[in-house]
Order: sequence, then structure tokens, then C-alpha cells
Amino acid sequence: MRRFSADYLRRTRAGLWSSREALDPLDLPRRERILDVGCGTGEFTRVLAAEADDDCEVVGVDADPALLRVAREETGLPVVAGDALGLPVRDGAVDLVTCQALLVNLPDPTAALREFRRISTDAVAAVEPDNADVTVESTIDSEVVLERRVREAYLDGVETDVAPGDRVEAAFEAAGLVDVRTRRHYHRKVIEPPYGEADLRDATRKATGAGLADHEAELRRAVGEEYDDLRAAWREMGREVVDAMQDETYRRTEVVPFDVTVGRVPDE
Repeated sequence: MRRFSADYLRRTRAGLWSSREALDPLDLPRRERILDVGCGTGEFTRVLAAEADDDCEVVGVDADPALLRVAREETGLPVVAGDALGLPVRDGAVDLVTCQALLVNLPDPTAALREFRRISTDAVAAVEPDNADVTVESTIDSEVVLERRVREAYLDGVETDVAPGDRVEAAFEAAGLVDVRTRRHYHRKVIEPPYGEADLRDATRKATGAGLADHEAELRRAVGEEYDDLRAAWREMGREVVDAMQDETYRRTEVVPFDVTVGRVPDE
């Protein structure tokens, strides 16, 4: 499983749950115990706790102790160290197991879902992006072209299925979950004047090439020696973005599709 920094998780998930409508199928108000697997820095865990009843116990689980420390400090919620394929939880311990952007990072999502089924008495839910269908519009033409090129290379170089689409539902069924249903939602991220601190940081990361470096291993696997040229073009584009932001002429819209899939644990 790939590792991510706390900063990366914050940036990629910022604003995702500004609308909570996508969580309706999880039936959070009636839950008693929820386990959020692969919780990272706890952004989704905190949302679950906010939407559940006050008496509901929400616990985060992650294999990365550094991320767990951040989650504990920033959410105040209980967290446990554990791997998605071997959770340190007894059978039937919770009535809902959740994960966000976890299955796309696992080589065998079905194996993890079987483990989720083991510890849930009622339901399993997964929130997963479809990275192949991301769209970007920008006032910097080179940004649109490079974003597309980088995304295609990333999809070729990554070793897990990061654009699963309806294969998530198939994995749920293969894990023995029933009444599986999926609904697609869209996370729209807009950058426009007046720019916030996060917008300025993102522009700086483009100009320095730091943003591309987050996926260097996957990109090098796909494009080989061309990576250095790609990084140089990316940095040049980033400098254009910084200049346009100084003139307050830069605007960017990114739309990321994500699927909320819910399955029920069958009666034994």
C-alpha cells in the first residue's frame, strides 16, 4: 500500500464534505459504532462523528503511526493502529465500517472488504474517487495539457486500480456483501480571486515541482527518462500560474468524481 503525508491528505480531501448529502446512504444518525479504516489524518472520521448521534462511538484505524498521531491530535477521536487486511477488532464489533480513498490504494480491495464484512454486523461503505474522469479547466492553457498528460501517465504507472468505477460494486459483491448500491457525486474545486493561503501554496508547489514529486515513482514507471522533461515543463507552467495570480487573472476549476458504495452484511 502506498504511503501519503499528512499534508497531501489534507490538500487532496479539502472541502470534500462541504455538502453531506452523499453520506445519506450510510444512515449515520442510527449508528452505534463506526470504524473508519485507513483514516489517515482523520478528516473523514471527524465528519462521521459530526453526522452520527452523540452516543455513537467512532474510531479511526490506520497503519501509519505518524498519520494516527495527527488524527488523534486534530480530531480528539479514538484511533487504533491496524492494517486493512487484518484489523485488530473482534467479529461483529461495529455496525458500520467505512473507508475513504482506501480501496484505490490496495492491491486486493476484495480482501479488505471481506475483513470489513467480518467485523460489521450491518453495513460497509466506501468512498472512492474515479481518477480517470477528473476534468480540469484553467486560464493557463499549458496547465490543462500538462494535467491531462500527468494524469494519463500516473494511471499507467500506478500499481493499483485508482479509477475503479463500477468495479468497486463488483468487489463488494465478491466479498459477500448484499444489496450493494452506488451513487456518483462530484467534488468541484475552484481557485479564483481572492486567493486563499492554500491556493498560494498549491501554486508554489507547481512552480517548484513539489506537486509532481508526490507521484514521482508512478510517473517514472510510466514515462522513464522523460520524467525530468515533464517536471521542467510542470515547473514552467507553475511559474505562469504564480505570475497570473499576482495579476489576479488566474482561475482554475477541477471536478473529481467520487462514488459512494454501500453494501449490507447478509444475515447468517
